[in-house]
Amino acid sequence: MAAAAAAALRAWFWNERFWLPHNVTWADLAGEPGPPGSGLQYPRAGHVLSAFPLALGIFAVRLLFERFIAKPCAINLGIQDSGPHRAQPNAILEKVFTSITKSPDGKRLEGLSKQLDWDVRKIQRWFRHRRNQDKPTTLTKFCESMWRFTFYLSIFFYGIRFLWTPLTSRLYYYYILELAFYWSLMFSQFTDIKRKDFLIMFVHHLATIGLITFSYMNNMVRVGTLVLCLHDASDFLLEAAKLANYAKYQRLCDAFFMLFGVVFIVTRLGIYPFWILNTTLFESWELIGPYPSWWLFNGLLITLQILHIIWSYLIIRIAYKALVRGKVSKDDRSDVESSSEEEDVTSNSTKGVFSTSSNGSNRINGHVASGQWTEEE
Repeated sequence: MAAAAAAALRAWFWNERFWLPHNVTWADLAGEPGPPGSGLQYPRAGHVLSAFPLALGIFAVRLLFERFIAKPCAINLGIQDSGPHRAQPNAILEKVFTSITKSPDGKRLEGLSKQLDWDVRKIQRWFRHRRNQDKPTTLTKFCESMWRFTFYLSIFFYGIRFLWTPLTSRLYYYYILELAFYWSLMFSQFTDIKRKDFLIMFVHHLATIGLITFSYMNNMVRVGTLVLCLHDASDFLLEAAKLANYAKYQRLCDAFFMLFGVVFIVTRLGIYPFWILNTTLFESWELIGPYPSWWLFNGLLITLQILHIIWSYLIIRIAYKALVRGKVSKDDRSDVESSSEEEDVTSNSTKGVFSTSSNGSNRINGHVASGQWTEEE
């Protein structure tokens, strides 16, 4: 009974009329597209299952990389494993912080001021310090960015080779490696540095995983490879800017960020919609016509484009503010708040794109850091 139900469910899920164009079957994709022994092969749906154990392996490699490679590099650059200023121990304020609110309103601040005989500003400063205690250290952020920089850079140069090659097993490895990496990000984002754009990035990861999976199963690997390369082309530049910021190389940070912004906009507002979407929406309609998974595939591609537009607007706004002021201003995606309003003013005049002392929290995970450049990707 259970076996029959499983078989029925499998037959329903892998329905050829949903996944494949008309007059195409799974059997057609089981053979070799080239001469026998050529080594060429069509993608097979079952291949994507190998991404799950590989995702666990990638996560394990990341932990080892951050501990034994990234952390020593950070220490050599003078980045210490020290967090922000810790709040003065106070049982009453700690109880309010943990049980009621992390950001008390004016009425509650007045009440606490009378109860403790503290100045309201002092209480506000205490809550800022207390919130910052839960923020990750610069060393932690450096290690995370160095891992992402290393992966994005490596996978970009590895993947770009397949834009002109046939369907060999190496393309399979590239696709499954990218899929496994995004599955690892899907799980690790719950333990990674939290940013305000968590939900947006969650949707982004879901759409990316769906696109990689469906494009592979539908043998749309050409367009899929191009989409992956376009994204990786700018992502490693952003991580490079973050690394430079954490190491306090501000000019290098600003240069990488500006380069990232140019590449991001060219690839995601230029090449992506006018080349990729034009091919998948209009040219494919004329060649093979729409079918159920075609709508799903293009719906996910359009979802990515909407995210690209949002992120591009934020990047352009940051760059515009920098040009108006004659310099790059403070990063709005900072994970650490300023300890006082005076510190905020100081930061506005001295810090760059990815300053770690801005008054706001991250709003763009992995694409634009946070503060005067308020807004991530």
